[in-house]
Amino acid sequence: MEPSRHERIKGRGAQGNLVPGRFGLASRKLDGDWRDHVAFLDGTPTPPVRTTVTEEHPKTILTFNHSPDVPFDRSVNAYRGCEHGCIYCFARPTHAFHDLSPGLDFETRLFAKPDAAALLRKTFAKAGYRPRPLAMGTNTDPYQPIEARYRITRAVLEVCLEASHPLTITTKSDRVLDDLDLLTDLARLKLVAVSISVTSLDPKLSGKLEPRAASPAKRLAALGALAAAGIPVHCSVSPVIPAITDEFMEAIVAEAGQRGVRSAGWIPLRLPHEVAPLFREWLAVHFPERGNKVMNIVRSIRGGRDNDPGFFTRMKPQGVWADLFNARFRLACRRAGIDRGERMVLDCAQFVAPDLTGQLRLL
Repeated sequence: MEPSRHERIKGRGAQGNLVPGRFGLASRKLDGDWRDHVAFLDGTPTPPVRTTVTEEHPKTILTFNHSPDVPFDRSVNAYRGCEHGCIYCFARPTHAFHDLSPGLDFETRLFAKPDAAALLRKTFAKAGYRPRPLAMGTNTDPYQPIEARYRITRAVLEVCLEASHPLTITTKSDRVLDDLDLLTDLARLKLVAVSISVTSLDPKLSGKLEPRAASPAKRLAALGALAAAGIPVHCSVSPVIPAITDEFMEAIVAEAGQRGVRSAGWIPLRLPHEVAPLFREWLAVHFPERGNKVMNIVRSIRGGRDNDPGFFTRMKPQGVWADLFNARFRLACRRAGIDRGERMVLDCAQFVAPDLTGQLRLL
């Protein structure tokens, strides 16, 4: 794998705007590519790529799925795109549906849904609605940096607390602690579980993989704070990238166990659609000497392909390397006192549909 001749784009995961061939979108370039030309000739850095946020106002907020590979059937995504910029993010291809690149566009051209909580409240109030755990963070992170300004995730939590509706949260940010008050109230009623992903323990490596996500130390501290508050919390060692992050597997589990976490799991690297070429480009920039090794192992656990998209198999790596990672993880959990089989059971029976009329209920 040859290293890229272009200078690394600092503070971003993707190294450019990949145009997806499957939609036939027109490629976009700066007129004459003069900025790249200047940077290449005399080393002048290109101007930083700025983040923009567009507010959108959809008519509905719940997304339903029937996948056999995920433990939820509905989700809320407060944001589209994610400024964390994780190069491996399997949600990147969703930006292509809107004529935007899964590359830099995904992490710089963001969309926020300020009406999310109000729409969710209306959904909960419908006569035919039946509650099941609501997932947040399954596509893009609900606690990415712009949440500090919009507070959409907090508003959704308030609606769930009002209606006694169960939910799960997946994040890479310690910003989740900003809502510790609501999470504590929800946990007391068995209505919430939180999962925090920890990829490595090396802040420099994490800065390349996940340039705008919280540092590993902050994520571990958040795991401990949630556990101490009595909130069911799960440490997700994900994704495990062979020959890049797998060396941290045991240490992450040990750190989580020391902080009172009693649930953990691992997820192998997935490279659907445009994520594969973006990840290859990232390897060429940051780890050109081991890029081929990484991809050879990835293919070995995915049936000889960069990615296995099949139901029932896409989340279950196969082969010698997968067996090795499974064995290492089981042993690490045993040593840390973590039960890999522990399930966070949430209560759906307490649900009370919100009253949109403003009238008092008869008891």
